[in-house]
Amino acid sequence: MRTRFYFFSTALVIAAMSLATGSAKAQKSGPLFDEMSGRDSAMFAAFNSRNLDNLMTFFDPGVEWYQDNTGVRTYEQMRQAFSGLYKMDYVLTRKLVPGSMEVYSIKDFGAILTAQHTFSHVENGKLEVATFKYLEVWQKKDGVWKITREVSYGH
Repeated sequence: MRTRFYFFSTALVIAAMSLATGSAKAQKSGPLFDEMSGRDSAMFAAFNSRNLDNLMTFFDPGVEWYQDNTGVRTYEQMRQAFSGLYKMDYVLTRKLVPGSMEVYSIKDFGAILTAQHTFSHVENGKLEVATFKYLEVWQKKDGVWKITREVSYGH
């Protein structure tokens, strides 16, 4: 039992040290960054054009969406939320904050994308703009990228 404890403790220390020394570098350019940036742009083009069917193609059916102000949602709950949003009187528009995107490769799985984006709309004659943070876990399976986890925070 003691040997197992030391093994796991040592493994955790090594993992923490590798993260602390920055062995996993954020990509802000290169092929993976360009591919993920393209996925992000395409997904939010669908969002901004209110194309619900196209938007949902970016998400894995088993996706989990974590949002600080609304809780956890499944694929179907996300679909319902987006559908409701598209029925609002105003049009919500998303823009990526330039220079905020970082991409991290996940060995034999896909990538992590982090960034900030602004959402804006006109309500009661006044422009409303807010900036939020997000993190996405993308899986590449059979050449197709899908988001398996979404974390949206800072609301």
